[in-house]
Amino acid sequence: MKFANLQFNYFFLVVAAVAVVYYFAGKRKKSLLNNFANAHLLKSLAVSFNQKKENTRIMLLLTALLLMIIALLRPQWGFVWQDVQRKGADIFVAVDVSKSMLTRDVLPSRLERVKLAIEDLTAQLQGDRIGLIAFSGSAFVQCPLTIDYNGFLLTANDLNAGIIPRPGTNIASAIDQAIASFSAGSEGTSRTLIIITDGESHEGDAAGAAARAAENKIKIHTIGVGTTEGELISIPDENGKTMFLKDEQGQVVKSRLNESILQEIALKSGGTYIKSTPIQFGLDFLYKNKIIFADPKDITNSREKKLLERFQVPLILALLLLCWEPFVSKRDE
Repeated sequence: MKFANLQFNYFFLVVAAVAVVYYFAGKRKKSLLNNFANAHLLKSLAVSFNQKKENTRIMLLLTALLLMIIALLRPQWGFVWQDVQRKGADIFVAVDVSKSMLTRDVLPSRLERVKLAIEDLTAQLQGDRIGLIAFSGSAFVQCPLTIDYNGFLLTANDLNAGIIPRPGTNIASAIDQAIASFSAGSEGTSRTLIIITDGESHEGDAAGAAARAAENKIKIHTIGVGTTEGELISIPDENGKTMFLKDEQGQVVKSRLNESILQEIALKSGGTYIKSTPIQFGLDFLYKNKIIFADPKDITNSREKKLLERFQVPLILALLLLCWEPFVSKRDE
């Protein structure tokens, strides 16, 4: 058995909190009754109250709440075999995670805006395999090509400016990493690399790498993030306060969007350059107009296990307990 919505497991704290409230409320009620009369007189004076039945009602309510939370977690067990024929493209998204991506000329920051755009893109994918490459001074595959879109999003959300120890921005390394990763198992499919960066490349021959990508039938689309006017790079200090990044001479560093290198990379590989804006980031446009219209090919014809949803079981049990609870009288019959 597995749960599809484990992100809601903290709701079990609600059951614990309600149980604690009932416990202290019961102790308070008992204390008030003891102050009202001696213990041997309570039974004759409070004939309309039955503590055992009251406890039963509370247990029914708590158990029903617990079962509803289990239903929310979507338990799954058992499976059926399902024939799957998937068509689509292979897409790598390369994201610049250098410190310049912390600049806030795009709110909340360049990097955080990229994460939101990737989430929107993933919601539109239709059988395409997607992977993630993080790069700064070097590059590595954060997520290999996959159709597990939830897993892909988890790795995308983990992107941060400290994920790669080597500083700088080396777009060429990201392209070379994509070439090697595509070659591992995507022959005969439409290959696309989307590079998202501010274009401040300080190392490597990005144009030469783009030409190598074209030779491997990889089309590179580039998206420029930031403004040409630029902004100071704000980073957190050791105390969590915001400070501005300084160079070796002690001067504050200002990061600007460098469109020329991104335009050249796209031109060399037959791709498209897009400057992101607050209204349109560019990933949606690329997918709808430049990727899905490429000639899709069958990638796999297979059978997959489809887990069966069983949330109905705890939900029905919870409803039965809630229907039972009013019939448990507090009074002695």
